[in-house]
Amino acid sequence: MDRIKTYIRLFRFHQYVKNGFIWLPLFFSHRLSEVSVLKQTFWAFTAFCLASSCVYIVNDIKDINEDRQHPVKRFRPVASGLVKPAEALVYMGLLLFSSLAVGLLVHDREFLIIIVLYLTLNVAYSFFLKHLAIIDVVCIATGFALRVFAGGVAGDVRVSHWIIVMTFLLALFLALGKRRDDLMISLNGQGIRKSLDGYTPEFVNLGMGIMASVTIVAYILYTVSPEVIEEHGTDRLYLTGFWVIIGLFRYIQITFVFQRSGSPTSVLLKDVFLQSVIILWILTFFLLIYVPGN
Repeated sequence: MDRIKTYIRLFRFHQYVKNGFIWLPLFFSHRLSEVSVLKQTFWAFTAFCLASSCVYIVNDIKDINEDRQHPVKRFRPVASGLVKPAEALVYMGLLLFSSLAVGLLVHDREFLIIIVLYLTLNVAYSFFLKHLAIIDVVCIATGFALRVFAGGVAGDVRVSHWIIVMTFLLALFLALGKRRDDLMISLNGQGIRKSLDGYTPEFVNLGMGIMASVTIVAYILYTVSPEVIEEHGTDRLYLTGFWVIIGLFRYIQITFVFQRSGSPTSVLLKDVFLQSVIILWILTFFLLIYVPGN
C-alpha cells in the first residue's frame, strides 16, 4: 500500500487541476449539454493529465540533485530515493505511450500536434529553458494556453482570442508568484536554484503587480466587448469581474502576506476563500449565459 501511495505522489494527481483549462472553450461556447462534445473533451483532458504526469517525472529525474536541497521538494519520490530514476523513467515511458494513445481517441490530428508541442515545450523547459529568466515563466503560461487550444480542437469549438489572452496573463501572474516563493527560499539559504538567475524580489513583485493589473483590465474589456455581448446574449458579464478582482487580491495576499505561493495548485486545493470565489465566479457566469432572462 505504501508503494502505491508513492507512485501516486510520483504522478502528482493533484496537479491535474491545471488541465481544467481544457474545459474553458466548451463552457464559453454554450455546449455543455452536447454529449459528443463532452466525450471528446474528456478524452483530451485525460490525455493531458497523462502527459503532465510524464512531464513531472522527467522534471523530477532531471532536478533530483536540486530538489534534494529544497525544503519541500526533497520529499518527492525520486529526490527522497523512494523511487529510483531508472524505475521512474519506465513509468514515464508508459505514461507517454498512454497519453498519445488516449489522444488518438479525440480523432483529430491537430490535437495530437498540440499535445506533442506541449510535451516538447515542457521537456525543453526541464532541461534548459527554466534557467532563462522571463523565458521560464513564459513557457509555463504558454503551456496553459496550449491546454485551452487543445480543448477547443477536441470540442470543435472556436477559441476566442480573449480566452487565450486572459489565460496567458493569469498563468504568467501565477508563475511569477511561484518564482517569488522559490526566490524567498533561496534567499533564506535553503537551496539555490539556477532557475532563479535573473530574478530579484523587487523584479518579481513589480511583475506580479503589473500582471494582476493587466489581467483585470483585459477581463473587464472582455466583458464589455460588443462581440462578447452579442455572442452570450447579455450585457451584464461585467458583474463577474467582481469575483476576478477579489480572487486576484486573495492570491496576492497569500503571496505577500502569508508567503505560501510556491504551488498554485496546492493553494487552490487548500484555500477555502479562493475556492469559494472561483465557485461563485463560475456560478455567476453560468447563470448569465445559460439561464434565459439573465
